[in-house]
Amino acid sequence: MVALREVVAGAMSRLLPTWGELPGIVAVSGGADSVALLMALHNNPTGGLIVAHLNHGLRGAESDADERFVRDLALEWNRPCRVAHVDLAREGCGENLEAAARAARYRWFAEVAAEVEAGWIATGHHADDQAETVLHRLMRGTGLQGLRGIAPIRRDGAVPVLRPLLTVPRKELLEFLGERRQAYRTDSSNADPRFTRNRIRHELLPLMASFNAEVVAALGRTAVQAEEFFLDQQQEGVRLLTLVELEKTDRTNVLDAIRLQTLGEPAIRLICRALWARERWSASAMTFAHWARIAEIALGIHSAADFPGNVHIRRNGGRLEIGVVFGR
Repeated sequence: MVALREVVAGAMSRLLPTWGELPGIVAVSGGADSVALLMALHNNPTGGLIVAHLNHGLRGAESDADERFVRDLALEWNRPCRVAHVDLAREGCGENLEAAARAARYRWFAEVAAEVEAGWIATGHHADDQAETVLHRLMRGTGLQGLRGIAPIRRDGAVPVLRPLLTVPRKELLEFLGERRQAYRTDSSNADPRFTRNRIRHELLPLMASFNAEVVAALGRTAVQAEEFFLDQQQEGVRLLTLVELEKTDRTNVLDAIRLQTLGEPAIRLICRALWARERWSASAMTFAHWARIAEIALGIHSAADFPGNVHIRRNGGRLEIGVVFGR
């Protein structure tokens, strides 16, 4: 097995070649994955590392103990440590709360990165996390975009978020820590069967592994291939959009409905996804059924419809008119 430090350094260099020259934020929850990541990155040559921990306060004394552990770990490794608290207890329940906690973490990590002028943020997402994410999204009826799983690098903020452990199974992280007698914290909520992800982790993935011992790696490869294909499709959608767009105003985008008919439904969906991305309309609430309905309007099966985000589409002769309408 290649040494974890070499794996992480190689992944960081592929994701962000200048990472070693820049200070970075390592998100440390206290769990095995983030502790292993911190240890693997400890010798960052010139940039330096800042440990960041957000205490959600969701598990009372256990959350406070996680914070103390991370503070002590940073002190032991002689690293600056930033800690903050956020109260999410009343912001939802179940997986809604989980999503709120995740969003709060990324917001705060970005704030810390801006404050210390860090060039990157690293999180401890590993191969098992990737497999769970792909399965979770598949069960919810995701399309190709969802099968991409967790992105190795996230660039939607001012500072990129890197996931250098995505190809490393959790068992290897535990072996790495065990060989070094390094302690870590265990989140008791990770065993709560009310969370779908926990049932995937403790029930579904072990069952799948009884059929294929390398199922985690197989799902990781699926995510990589889906990412590659998705990017190709994205580029094709942009190319086709330029061919069918008749005009664009502040309020309306007009596409050539006659030409869309010759291209067919799959191409129409690609074009509309490209349009949504270009106009920065949120696609998070758009389902496959929504994209299919747009194609049906373009093909003349329906005349008009409203879509999430106040987007209204209508077929007007040989024109497909698409725009955001406020006040609906």
